[in-house]
Parts: sequence; structure tokens; C-alpha cells
Amino acid sequence: MALSTAAEHYHGLVDMGSNGIRFSISDLSPSTARVIPTIYQDRSDVSLYDAQYVEGGKGPIPQHVIDKVLSALLRFKRTCEDFGLSNERVRVVATEATREAVNSQDYRNQIETRTGWKVEMLAKEEEGRIGAMGIASGFSSIRGLALDLGGGSVQMSWLIAENGEVEMNPKGSVSFPYGAAAMMKLLEGAPGAREQDKVQKELAANFEKALEDLDMPCTLVKDAEKEGGFTLYLSGGGFRGWGYILMSVHATQPYPIPMINGFRVPRSSFLPELSASTADSSTFRISSRRASQVPAVMFLIRALTQALPAISNIYFAQGGLREGLLFSTLPASIRSQDPLVTATLKYAPVSTPILVKILNSSLPPYADRNRANPAPAFFSCSFQTAIIHLLNAHAQLSKDIRAATALRSTTTGLLASAHGISHSHRALLALVLCERWGHELSPSDTDFHAKLQELAGSEASWWAKYIGRVARGIGSLFPAGLVREGEEHRTIRLEVQWRPSSKKKPSKKVGRSAADDVIAIELVEYQPAMDDVVKDWAEALGKVGKKKHWVGGREEDGEDGFGFRVEVQVEKRFG
Repeated sequence: MALSTAAEHYHGLVDMGSNGIRFSISDLSPSTARVIPTIYQDRSDVSLYDAQYVEGGKGPIPQHVIDKVLSALLRFKRTCEDFGLSNERVRVVATEATREAVNSQDYRNQIETRTGWKVEMLAKEEEGRIGAMGIASGFSSIRGLALDLGGGSVQMSWLIAENGEVEMNPKGSVSFPYGAAAMMKLLEGAPGAREQDKVQKELAANFEKALEDLDMPCTLVKDAEKEGGFTLYLSGGGFRGWGYILMSVHATQPYPIPMINGFRVPRSSFLPELSASTADSSTFRISSRRASQVPAVMFLIRALTQALPAISNIYFAQGGLREGLLFSTLPASIRSQDPLVTATLKYAPVSTPILVKILNSSLPPYADRNRANPAPAFFSCSFQTAIIHLLNAHAQLSKDIRAATALRSTTTGLLASAHGISHSHRALLALVLCERWGHELSPSDTDFHAKLQELAGSEASWWAKYIGRVARGIGSLFPAGLVREGEEHRTIRLEVQWRPSSKKKPSKKVGRSAADDVIAIELVEYQPAMDDVVKDWAEALGKVGKKKHWVGGREEDGEDGFGFRVEVQVEKRFG
């Protein structure tokens, strides 16, 4: 009975792509559907594209390849049955390689006869639309150009995804026969530099024409003018492989966040000079097959950068056909949810709204400060809500490992599988939660912490430390996450403001030219039983403002790093 109840929201999917066949079962229970939880996934390395090219010519999909696909499908069918899925809730979807196969109909008939599953064929335009939806699923909001690179084709469209509504070119995406495997074939036919230069100009010209056909909205054009270029969102195996290569040469090494979704690079880092060893199969998440496609993907990217208008940033997305098919079935009310809030909701304490208000009150109001470095905008309401959701999620652990486990919770812990969280949010949330639990780390975890700080930047890292100490006090005052009825305004209150420093000489902080400012905090406590906790909290908040706790800077250069002095006063209103 428990199995059938749990399986009510399970959806099985087979994505028959050009480079491989992916099998998955996802849980679309309404409370967590926004982050598309995956309860099972597998992949067959059958390349339907390569299977059709033998000795240089194109032929039908060989029977031995079809037999291998059938075996994998029947194995997945058993898995679906074990999870309680009926045939009606399993979809088999095929794209370019199946669509263009000489024996496509026979291939699909054999699948239906043996499995009972009818293969859905996606048209080129629909494939692009679904791919764009998959990209949209991986971010809280999107405004830019989206490209999905498969084995046989690449799709291009503009994409705006905000508040649960997804807009793209009503004519559909533009499809090109320039997939990673197809590009390898194309380059094999153009071995010389002159021939390849001709091919690259042809690709660039086709991409330029496609941009004209996309009818880009004026709002996106204005965004690009304001931000110095369009934002590019890339998905598909070939692009994801390129993203992992860029991770391997990122300025922060080793790069601390191992998942590709949400990874960002500026245009200046999009086409680095690479050594031969950088793009081989020893690179994390680069298979020998993917490594062999790297030259073709680089060739495609060069043509893209020649053709596309100014680009400011490039984001890599995990979302593809699977995520797009599932995300497109969700109502706008679910699609509009913030992935970070949804992913942490199951850990939420009872009094979350009240605790979020207390946390938010610790940030100095923007209106108090017209000079540089206000309280950062990236600590949004949704981000603060996620902090409170996870406030006591690691409380059951031994004190020795709470901070370390919290530090890795966004990469290999509680939120590792959560879809749609940016790398900046993963880094900052990890730093906040580590500080919430006292920042007691082993040497190996200290190195990881330093890499996250390097990735987040000095300013954001110091604010994460500050917010983490605020969260530590809230957790100590409300260990059950409960604010008693009638005590919503009679337990603790924070009154925070900016105050000019009395110091005459400004500090040499990284990125600051203004004189020092002080975060002045008044902790108003109402419960005598909380007195010792509040006293410790005030002391911890004061210490985070000392220079030794500032982030960045080099002592040998006389730089203090980034931080603010914090002065705390406690006012007792007992009775």
C-alpha cells in the first residue's frame, strides 16, 4: 500500500538521444515538484547516431543495436514495475537520430511490440521548445539566449522565464544539423585549414541568419545594452562537457562545486587556450567519447562567438529533454516557486515566518546607507527563508561534524540533488550554515571552506559569516524552531543601523575607498531565561567585526580584507 501511495506522483521517462539513451523516474509530488526530484536514473551508451554511419556512409540502425536498445528498455520496464509505475505513466521520447533513421518506423514498431510503449517522435521545433523548458527548469529566472547541443543537432532560441511563465520565440527554436557527433563528421570531410575556415564561416553565417529569424524581444535587447551583452544559457551533453573543461581551468582550483547546473563564466573565459591534456578523459566528467568530441565542440563555439552579438555571461544548464518534458507539465504556480525554498521546505521549522523576520532584521537597512557596500542584495527573502529552513537540519549530528557537514550540504549533502540552485547560492548557503554551527573544521574542510570563499568573493563571504552568526544565535534561542504563541514580540528583537565610525583614518580594505562604517546592533531581550544565550550571541556578533575575521586582503600588502566593525549593545526588558 505504501508503495502505490508513493508511486502516485512518479513519472518514468526514456530519452532516446543521438549520443545515448537515458532512463529516469521522477517524483512530481506537488510539494517538491519544482526541483524535479529524481528517484532513479540510468544511461545506456548506445549512440544511435554513430550506429547509422558505418564505413563512411549512412545506413539503417543495425539489428544488433536495436536488440541492445530493446534489452535496456525491458530492463527499465522491470524497474518501473518495481517502483509501482504503470505503462500509462512511462513515456518514450525520441529525437534527431531516430527521426532521421532510414528504418525509423521498423525500429519504433519493434519497441512498441516488445515493451508496449509507443515512441513519441519530437519534431525539430518541438525538440527545441522542450530543450528550452529544460534549461528554464534549472534557474529561478532566465532572460537571454538558449542553445541545446545534442549529438545530431543544436537548437537556438531566446528565452524569458519569470514568475512561472516561460516565453520563447512563438515560431519555435531554430534547428541546425550541427550536433557534437555531426560536427565530427563534418570536420572529417574538411581536413585542411582552408576547408575548415570555409566551414566555420558557413556556420557563423547560418547562426547570424537564425538570430534575425528569432525576432528577439526589445526587452532582451535593452537588457543586453545595459549589461554589456546577452546572457547565454547552454545545455546538452556537448556543451556540458565543455563546461566541465572550463571548470578544470577555472581560477579557483580545485573548483569546489562538482555539478554543472548553474556554473557561470564570463565571455573572456569562454574560449581559453587549452593544453591537449586538459580536454582528455582524465578530466572530471569527461568520458573518452566526450573528449573525442571536444575539438568539434570548440569549432562550433568559435563559430557561435563570431556570429552572436555581444555576450556578457555564459551559464551552463543540466536541464535537457527529461527536465523540459517534466517541467512543461507543471502548472505556473509550481514553476514560479523558488527552487532554493522548495528544496529546503521539508526541513522548515514551525515558526519559519517569524524566524525569517528576526534574521532579516539583522541586515542594516539600505536606506540608512548611501555610500559604498550596502547590505548585499543577494541575501534575498528566499535565500533567508532557506537559511531558516535549514537552521536545525544538522542538529542531530555530533558537535564534531556539524559545521563540516553543513559546509558540504549544498554540494554532496542535503541539497546535492536539488535542481535549480545557482553556484553562488550553493557557496553562500554553505558558508552561512558552517558559521551557524560554529565553524569548527578539520584541515581538509578548511581548504574546502577557503575555496568556497574564493568563489563567492570577499564581500559576500564576510556577509555570509555575519549572517551565519546571526543564525547561530537564533538557533540557540529557538532550538525547536518554535516561537511560543504570544511571545512573537516578547523574546528577542534586533535593532540594526549603520553608524559612522569614530576612527579618523580609513582602513585599507579591498575594494573600499570610503571611511569605515560600523554595524550597530541593539539586542533587546525580554526573557530572563535567555540571558546567558543572548550574552554569548552578542559576544559572537561583536567578534565577527574584528579585523582578524574579515575576509580577503593580504597582510604583507597592508590590506585588511573586507568587513565591518560590529558593535553590540544588549538591552534587557524583563518583567
